[in-house]
Amino acid sequence: MTRSADALHREAVDLVNRGRYDEAAQVLDRAESDAGDANLRARIAGTRAYVLARTGHVADAERICGDAIAEPGLSDHTVAILAGQLGALAEEAGRLADAERWLTRAIEALADDPVAEANTRVNRSLVRMQHRRLDAAEDDLRCAAAAYAAAGMPVAEAQARHNLGYVAMLSGDLVGALQAMVAAAPLAGDTAVGAAVGDLDRAEVLRDAGQTSEAEAILERVAATFGELGMPLDRAMAEFNLARSLLNHAPERAGTAAAAASAGFEAFGNEAWRVRAEGIRLRALLAPELPPSVERPSAGEVADVVAALQRHRFLNEAAALRLAHDLALAEQGQPSTRPVRTSVSASMEVRLLAHQARAARARAAGRPALVRRHAANGLDMLTEWQQSFGSLDLQTSFRMHATGLMFAGLGSAIESGRPDVLFEWSERARHLSQQVTPLRPPPDPRLAEELAELRMIRADDPGEDWLSRPRAAALRERARERQWSATGAIHVDRPATLDELRSALPADTAHIAYLYARTALVALVVTADGDHVVPIRQWDPDLLLGGLRADLDMAASVRSGPMAAVVRRSLDSRLDELSRILLADAVARAGRRRLVITIPGILGGIPWAMLPAMRGHAFTMASSASRWMRTRGDTGARRRAGFAVGPRVARGEEEVATAATAWPGATVLGGDEASVDHVTDLAANVDLLHVAAHGRHTVDNPLFSGLELVDGTLFGYDIDRMPEVPDTVVLSACEVGRSSLRWGEEAIGMTRIWLHAGTRCVIAAPVIVADDAACELLGAMHTELVAGVPPAEALARAADSTGIVAPFQVHGAGF
Repeated sequence: MTRSADALHREAVDLVNRGRYDEAAQVLDRAESDAGDANLRARIAGTRAYVLARTGHVADAERICGDAIAEPGLSDHTVAILAGQLGALAEEAGRLADAERWLTRAIEALADDPVAEANTRVNRSLVRMQHRRLDAAEDDLRCAAAAYAAAGMPVAEAQARHNLGYVAMLSGDLVGALQAMVAAAPLAGDTAVGAAVGDLDRAEVLRDAGQTSEAEAILERVAATFGELGMPLDRAMAEFNLARSLLNHAPERAGTAAAAASAGFEAFGNEAWRVRAEGIRLRALLAPELPPSVERPSAGEVADVVAALQRHRFLNEAAALRLAHDLALAEQGQPSTRPVRTSVSASMEVRLLAHQARAARARAAGRPALVRRHAANGLDMLTEWQQSFGSLDLQTSFRMHATGLMFAGLGSAIESGRPDVLFEWSERARHLSQQVTPLRPPPDPRLAEELAELRMIRADDPGEDWLSRPRAAALRERARERQWSATGAIHVDRPATLDELRSALPADTAHIAYLYARTALVALVVTADGDHVVPIRQWDPDLLLGGLRADLDMAASVRSGPMAAVVRRSLDSRLDELSRILLADAVARAGRRRLVITIPGILGGIPWAMLPAMRGHAFTMASSASRWMRTRGDTGARRRAGFAVGPRVARGEEEVATAATAWPGATVLGGDEASVDHVTDLAANVDLLHVAAHGRHTVDNPLFSGLELVDGTLFGYDIDRMPEVPDTVVLSACEVGRSSLRWGEEAIGMTRIWLHAGTRCVIAAPVIVADDAACELLGAMHTELVAGVPPAEALARAADSTGIVAPFQVHGAGF
């Protein structure tokens, strides 16, 4: 049976919506040859124009659509549809003023066709988003979503609601953005094109949240997908967003990606987006991290692109480029005299850049106090934005936005040499992601089911990239969205002052704070009766830390035979050197006191307990002095203890049995009983939890680090499912004491996850521990703990009594 031209046109539209442009063009040819009605021919021309535009032929598309709308005898409705199509084409070409004019004309004429009006409103919202008219864009999308819902079009409604998530992202509501996009994904991404567009937008949310590694992997994949689908404009947009993400940490690669995007937009004839890509390329070339051999853009080149961005009404991006140039000039000692101003509608990125540029100018003018004031003002503004985020994932990755300002303040503080200034900036550096006290999420049975499914996927795929499998990736996205949206904030804590710390320190306790500012490292030693600034000289992180982990792993693995002594000598030599450079002078200043130590992320992989200068000292690794002051106190009231041992742990059962004998009525889970649900239930009902299990640290997704139990991995996400957490947690597991470094100072790992959930003290090792050392050392420690000795002192006494030097260390309120 021969189908009508109208039916063929509807088939072509369906093919277009699924991204099958070649097939759609063939069906349009058949429809056009059979179309006798002028209105139908015009609509066919409009659809053909859309296909041409999506495949890189915008000029031809606009010519065809323009010819169609000029045909006599068209109905008002058809003219409105074509006007909307011309608006969409103008938006694709980057002529945003023309686009809004055509689209508004179409919307006003389509009141009797709610679905066509909704389609046109979605297109107009894209124009308004690019000009940061976010309220107007949101209004268009809400109207469109309502119209689609009334018409029974769930896929179109999901796409509109996905775009509402994009508006939320532009307004700074990252939680709302991810929530909307994840909710819409099952329908909005039901085609290859829809899935790629959804992935691109979600990658932008992850980028703005500071999770750039994952964002960039998605963007590279999406760019390739658009290339395979023959969609050059979309590919260039993915490359543009990849460049924006790389700008934060890899400016050389950002410049390359921006140049590729610029070339793609130029080939497509989209001048507006080409200028946007040029703006990112120039910002990459202005980055201070680039080597001196890189040719920097001239002031005239920057001014030309700023002016072009302003002509296209990308005022936010024009301001970002201008401020990046001002910042570069100031850091070269040639500050501009132009006032640093931002508009009320400027993005957070631009406002933070303005503070950074002011700080750089103050530094060039030799006004260090003003440097710190501008840096602090920017960080305070960032804190206001951050207050609504309770999620640890967001708290730590969010630091991306603070990196430049934080290093400006830290560098100035180190140069000042003043203890009060050093302590203030030490706490700022550590407190930024710890000042929000989280509201624990409510029970979520669906999350529990999905984590159980992830455990099965993890068990079937022991490789490092198991989370990249499509089903695992979808479940990971939902787990993240739930944690972001369900973990609220109770209140924001104020950092302590140096005077408050001095008053809080007992006479037998000293605080050692390490401050790092890219090229300088110092230690501040604080006691109740004095302060000392200790410069760390001979500091070469590559030389000192480069082979440390390999030496530690070998020493834990090779315990006997002729190689054991060789391995041990190599490790001892490295530990002696680290101790001498990092710790000896600071400990000498502290005297025979207990130590509260705070460190930057770059020092996070050091086994402090194994450094010779630490012998005889009880110490705790505090996430910040302020947090230690809030959580310290009577840590001896532990009455209920629980133990669990995972599969295939040499001497694990012996370790747990030995430790459990110290505790009357202790609960021990082993064999089939040591499941994730049983250990989760146990954790909620004991004061102390000790788990002996193989551990795994997932670098790019730390919340999927975990402990291997009989039915799979207990993930970091599972800790949020516990209605209560123990006061003290002992993790006798390789790797789970490690952390992933995020943005210079911030680190996240299993120890941090427990502390964020409310546990006051975690005992863990950042590297592999020999099974026999763990068994004997931790068994002796429990004898002290059950007697009410604080954890840090209990661990130190156990090390003294057994003579075992192991990398276990106490985190949090160790005393």
